[in-house]
Amino acid sequence: MCGIVGWAFEQDLVGERKLIDMASCRLIARGPDAGGTWTSADELVAFGHRRLSVLDVTESGAQPMMSRDGRYVITFNGEIYNHLEIRTRLEQEGAVHADGWLGTSDTETILAAISAWGIEATLPTIVGMFAFGLWDNRARALTLARDRFGEKPLYVARIGRGVAFASELKALTWLPRFDAAIDSKALEFFLGHGYIQAPASIYSSVSKLLPGSFVTISEESIRGVPPSGDFLAEFRQFYWRLEDVAIAGLNSPFAGSEIDAVEELNRVLTAAVQRQMISDVPLGAFLSGGIDSSAIVALMQAGNGPAVKTFTIGFEESEYDESGYAEAVAKHLGADHTTVVLSAADALNRIQRLPQIWDEPFADVSQIPTLLLSEVTRRDVTVALSGDGGDELFGGYDRYSWTVGAWTRLHRIPAPVRGALASTTRLLSPSAWDRLFRPLPTNWRRHLTGDRIHKVTSLIPAATPTDLYDKFMTSWKSDEPLLLSSREPPRPHWSGYPALPTIEETLMLRDGVDYLTDDVLVKVDRAAMSVGLETRAPFLDVKVAELAWSLPLSYKRFEGKDKLTLRRLVHRYVPPELVERPKAGFAVPLDTWLRGPMREWAEAHLAEEALVTAGLNAEPIRRAWGGHLRGSENHRYFLWNVLTYQAWRAENIS
Repeated sequence: MCGIVGWAFEQDLVGERKLIDMASCRLIARGPDAGGTWTSADELVAFGHRRLSVLDVTESGAQPMMSRDGRYVITFNGEIYNHLEIRTRLEQEGAVHADGWLGTSDTETILAAISAWGIEATLPTIVGMFAFGLWDNRARALTLARDRFGEKPLYVARIGRGVAFASELKALTWLPRFDAAIDSKALEFFLGHGYIQAPASIYSSVSKLLPGSFVTISEESIRGVPPSGDFLAEFRQFYWRLEDVAIAGLNSPFAGSEIDAVEELNRVLTAAVQRQMISDVPLGAFLSGGIDSSAIVALMQAGNGPAVKTFTIGFEESEYDESGYAEAVAKHLGADHTTVVLSAADALNRIQRLPQIWDEPFADVSQIPTLLLSEVTRRDVTVALSGDGGDELFGGYDRYSWTVGAWTRLHRIPAPVRGALASTTRLLSPSAWDRLFRPLPTNWRRHLTGDRIHKVTSLIPAATPTDLYDKFMTSWKSDEPLLLSSREPPRPHWSGYPALPTIEETLMLRDGVDYLTDDVLVKVDRAAMSVGLETRAPFLDVKVAELAWSLPLSYKRFEGKDKLTLRRLVHRYVPPELVERPKAGFAVPLDTWLRGPMREWAEAHLAEEALVTAGLNAEPIRRAWGGHLRGSENHRYFLWNVLTYQAWRAENIS
């Protein structure tokens, strides 16, 4: 696992050769073991690389790497789990002699495949997680590519006449002539959801490469392309899309019984786990004790090899602490387990680092325990497998059932009636409702607040189930603008996903192409790579995804139970009583932390002057903060969104 950076078609950047060394060094946490740079003789392109050695730790795996024929140069971040099979095919086809390889790195394999087959034919053959920049000396063109689910990040910026790319924004933002203008639409979405949807970034001049896509850019083709917005759109080509997998699975559903489905899942997930356990450095796993992580550890341990090293986080607050479940699962499976307890002091000590680690605003509240978990795991291993992706592929979120139930009741009421009711309720502001309720008894006022009324009524006018889901998923449910410059409420920009036969499947797909990539995987990648830890997610293997989407919905969700096929698989290895409990996620006691040990830090960022200086509408934010402090409302998620933006802005906007 590594950090990559590069730029092309801007001679002022390429000609300043020290710049690429300096940019690479800003990614040293992603690649602490070694670094390298390459600049073309004609000063058209420059690549940098920071290396975390996992496969082929020798110099033969050093990057940037040039192909044997000298046509291609690559800077590559990721792991290709099937690269030995690709090598075998190349040898059988005569593209490379069996004794012709210089080393054992997957980077050399990919270069050889591209040389033999071309980029369009190579990408669909790759099983792994990756992002890379590839320079074609013959075509004088730059190709950027990203893995199917977006496990590895790739930011692309317009700078001057050219483009620059990097694993993280910190390698781009300090470059000469970088345009640091904030994308207000992206910011509005972030303040409600806690992450920024691809292809947008916090900066108007930076776009994220979409999962499963690649772009090929020449000096001529980039001329005249707007320097902001989704400027990669006209170059974008998809070699894989989860939408296509979902439709194909629904059109050709799994034909076997539920028992057959468990057998097939056992087969494909075991194969994925075994592929992802290939490593030349110590390897372990995250273990929460839930269904997803327990499945991964069980299959890792099923090979009867050495005890798998597993790691989990506990909390001092007993109502949030689930570490005992993980310890019980680890003991049953024979894993070598480590638990570390996260205190409020631990969290407070890490807050100052968040803007450097997630160098665009990011506000998943579980980022702090994920960071501590990564720190502890890295002490013993360099690679850790996780259960990420299980919820999105096997229908593990309770909110799917909530949406179905709420829509079933709501859509019986005529839309005009619902709209009129919501409009009438919103004639009074939240503070006006609070004044109206002031004569009521204290215990009534605690539950009947203006903010709560506005939250509920924001859901009523939903026109479709997905519209209802959108409203439910935002932590800011008021129509009051959060930016001083706002002219209209923010609207999400989904990537054209189709409506599927059921509400649950439609929402699962939406989460798979959006929330999984832009929230879950961002959280884990940045936390882990900040300490030089590589994480791998076997559920995101292409064969597992294809099987999951071919399973009938009743094999995944039925009568209030979720992930049915996956649960049955886990029960083969772990007694049900050890893993069957209400889903908690990676919950943290943020509500009480904000009222207690984090209050002083929060108050500084939520002061009226600080909010106005940041261009934020102070009145509703201050009202939410006041309600949270009084305990009449729990605005932890919304306030965390605002706080992480304010902390990020203080660090990055001068």
